[in-house]
This record gives sequence, structure tokens and C-alpha cells, in this order.
Amino acid sequence: MIALIQRVTRASVRVGDEVTGEIGHGLLVLLGVEKDDTEQKARRLCERVLGYRIFSDEDDKMNLSLKQVGGSVLVVSQFTLAADTSKGMRPGFSGGAAPALAESLYEYFTGCCREQGVTTQTGRFAADMQVSLVNDGPVTFWLQV
Repeated sequence: MIALIQRVTRASVRVGDEVTGEIGHGLLVLLGVEKDDTEQKARRLCERVLGYRIFSDEDDKMNLSLKQVGGSVLVVSQFTLAADTSKGMRPGFSGGAAPALAESLYEYFTGCCREQGVTTQTGRFAADMQVSLVNDGPVTFWLQV
């Protein structure tokens, strides 16, 4: 399971004319699910995302986690993160989870975020989405379990 996390001052996701999720200060999480992923991996990735210390403390050092700063998360499914780009000029997607598993683990991941008391917004699984963000820093990390 892969999370591309971006520290943001604001982010939103639209499906057509509908805003399906919107946050202020927090993290935009682009979530990719691979075929061998499990609920255990999803829970572990959630713990890493929410606990990852990428917010500034009083000395302007990245020492605080999302939970410590009271931020929100916007989770957007992103199957292209599971792409194999090692050969040729076209990505391969054989490592990605089947849609039913991917959706189940996406929902499980967002549920884990909510269980931790974090305000959690989402995109719409498998939809054509437009994501807008203001990357704070810019700060972007790739987390994988």
C-alpha cells in the first residue's frame, strides 16, 4: 500500500460539479492499493501517515505530526501509484489490486483515520476526479508498507 502525502494549506476534490471533499490545513493523501495489500497494511500505513512528523514546531523544524497540529486529511484513491514504470513508454498496472479489494481497503484506510479522531474527507473511488491543492512548503513524501 502506497501513500503519497502532501502537506497542504488547503485541498479539495471534485467529481463533475460536486465537491466531494475539502480540507484546510492538513494532508492530501493519494492512496494506491496493491494486489497483496491487507487490512493490517492499511492500518499500519494510516498510523504512519497520521504520525509522520512533517509539520513545523516553534523552532520551524519538522517535528510535529498531523494529529499534534490538529490537521485534517483528504484521501483520494490513486491506482496509478501502483504502476510499474520500469520498462518501456507505457505504465503497467498488473501490481494494482482488483477494484473490489482496492475499494475495500480504501474505505478501511479512511475508517482508520476517522477512528483516530482525525477529520477525514474523501474523493470518490474510481471516479474521474479533479484535485486542487496548495502544497505547503512544498512538502511531499512517499510512504509505503
